[in-house]
Amino acid sequence: MLVGITLESKQISAVKPIECADEMSDYLCLVATQRCRHSFAKVFSYFAPRLRSYALKQMGNEALAMEMVQDTMSNVWQKSHLFNAEKGSPSTWIFTIARNIRFDMLRKQRNRKEDLCSDDLWPILCEQTADVNEVSLDHQVSMDEIETMFQSLPEKQKLVIEAIYIDGKSQQEVADELSIPLGTVKSRARLGLQRLKEMVKDDD
Repeated sequence: MLVGITLESKQISAVKPIECADEMSDYLCLVATQRCRHSFAKVFSYFAPRLRSYALKQMGNEALAMEMVQDTMSNVWQKSHLFNAEKGSPSTWIFTIARNIRFDMLRKQRNRKEDLCSDDLWPILCEQTADVNEVSLDHQVSMDEIETMFQSLPEKQKLVIEAIYIDGKSQQEVADELSIPLGTVKSRARLGLQRLKEMVKDDD
């Protein structure tokens, strides 16, 4: 539920993209001008499942995904007057809001000062600890310590790791943006994360 609106159980009937965009634009206009809850329910019913799928892919966590959906749709309700159908489709506008919220959530996670398990910040490190004879990474490492370790990495490795684990980009996206082979991206990420693992162990 959001601002008194319950997500409808039935999906909106399949329509052509242009017709759907026009319909959603009309609903958003009614939300903006009349604060129409029925129109908002239509927008919510259509976009919430799509936003959830996007959020789950980006955040990898159900709770964070639902928080992202709720925050996005709250912004849609509050800022509906800013939507301009002449400048873009409802989908483009709403997913732009979702991406901005995702960046904010990631930034807050990165800037948290309380202790975090290093595995929470660098998920791939978990893959390196399958050997029971290795030192566990489950001890607590502060964000400040992780940040210091991260900053000590070679610039090329930092760039790749930040793009993947902070900005949420795929390895292929990073390869395309940096104009380097996919294998190079994987190698830099692996080497950088391995170095972080070693520094975490040394810090224990």
